[in-house]
Amino acid sequence: MYMNGRGVPQSDEEAVKWYMKAAEQGIAAGQYNLGLMYMNGRGVPQSDEEAVKWYMKAAEQGYANAQFGIGVMYRNGQGVPQSYGEAVKWYMKAAEQGFADAQYNLGVSYDNGRGVPQSDEEAVKWYRKAAEQGFADAQFGLGLMYNNGQGVPQSDEEAVKWYTKSAEQGDADAQYNLGVMYSDGQGVPQSDEEAVKWYTKSAEQGQADALYNLGVSYKNGRGVPQSDEEAVKWYRKAAEQGNSSAQCSLGWMYQNGNGVSQSDEEAVKWYMNAAEQEESYAQDNLGFMYLNGRGVPQSMGEALKWYTKAAEHGHVDAQVNLGFMYLNGLGVPQSDEQAVTWYTKAVEQEDANAQFNLKFIHDYGRGMSRAKDKAVKWFIKAAEQGDADAQNNLGWMYYIGLGVIQSDIDAVKWYRKAAEQGNSGGQNNLCLMYENGRGVPQSHEEAVKWHKKSVEQGDANAHGKLKKSSKKGQGFVSFFRRLI
Repeated sequence: MYMNGRGVPQSDEEAVKWYMKAAEQGIAAGQYNLGLMYMNGRGVPQSDEEAVKWYMKAAEQGYANAQFGIGVMYRNGQGVPQSYGEAVKWYMKAAEQGFADAQYNLGVSYDNGRGVPQSDEEAVKWYRKAAEQGFADAQFGLGLMYNNGQGVPQSDEEAVKWYTKSAEQGDADAQYNLGVMYSDGQGVPQSDEEAVKWYTKSAEQGQADALYNLGVSYKNGRGVPQSDEEAVKWYRKAAEQGNSSAQCSLGWMYQNGNGVSQSDEEAVKWYMNAAEQEESYAQDNLGFMYLNGRGVPQSMGEALKWYTKAAEHGHVDAQVNLGFMYLNGLGVPQSDEQAVTWYTKAVEQEDANAQFNLKFIHDYGRGMSRAKDKAVKWFIKAAEQGDADAQNNLGWMYYIGLGVIQSDIDAVKWYRKAAEQGNSGGQNNLCLMYENGRGVPQSHEEAVKWHKKSVEQGDANAHGKLKKSSKKGQGFVSFFRRLI
């Protein structure tokens, strides 16, 4: 009564006094509550040791709450030496009495192999027991196990079922994952509107991936009216939490002046934040900014550094860019061997530009010193003869001003010639020019038109570019296992 101020003035000190009397008489509930007061420093000086002492007295009488509490103390090393094995021992005692929190933590222990041998099947068993009691974290965990086919046959429908139960109780991670399922049409009919609904619920709780995917939804006009301003708003919220994909996307918006005033300096700032978290798209974009001196002093060395980092992470555009730098001796000694190495890696990802450039090296002769103007002449000749890959490459050279006077209009001209021949790279690059209003009036409709053409040909790079700012929307947050 004193604890909650029911019928008497609220007083932690009076509560402790009466809990102590009960505890000293061996009443388990009194012992547990006294331990809780010491644990939280309410009415008494905070003391983990005293908390453990009173929890243990109650736990040894079979009091499930106290058994669970002792397990948590061992897990955290509070008032006792840290021990996952001892934590599991006490979780088990409480779990076998049907205590949902302990069942969930026991599931997590088996899931991670902490204090017990790792076992997906045992994890599922204990998640299910807690989930069937309505424990939201366990429902989310069980949904994730079904989603990934761990310990149970893979089932999107079962995953959705358990995500929904958890999401309806307000679990932000479950709300996010449910949004992803609707976005991809996994286990439910595809619905951008439902995806946005659940992203919004999760985002309102500050879940960074949901904030990011909500930004993506506004950027692409999926489930909501297209709005660069709204996209920037949500990207920024996620970016400020350190979400690297959002930081990269926010940089892209600043670079192109979409939804914000154009600023290369702000673009570089956000790319750098993401790049330092090993976000390969940001590293590739940062390489571009240094190559062209946009927002930073022009530096071939820095461009090479960031392209290399992105390329080593498997980023295909960076591999092509790095190959081009070695092929033309931009900031590095000219090297056909290095160019071939990086183009080959890109070819393994079915990049048409890399295939074309490998052909160029083969036809032109390896080990031959080449000036940039010679390479440009070669590309122009091939492009004018109707070679679509050459046209796409020439468009890129005009786009960045490599060996030619920089011209968005000429870039669009050659991208379009390549695109109209069905070159997926040209189609994707033309999509980006329309999306950003470079060399052509900005047009979301035209951007979508050319993106669709590229995707219909199965261009993996086109998928990647449109989803450049929604990569995480295709996966799931790592299960944040909240041990209670």
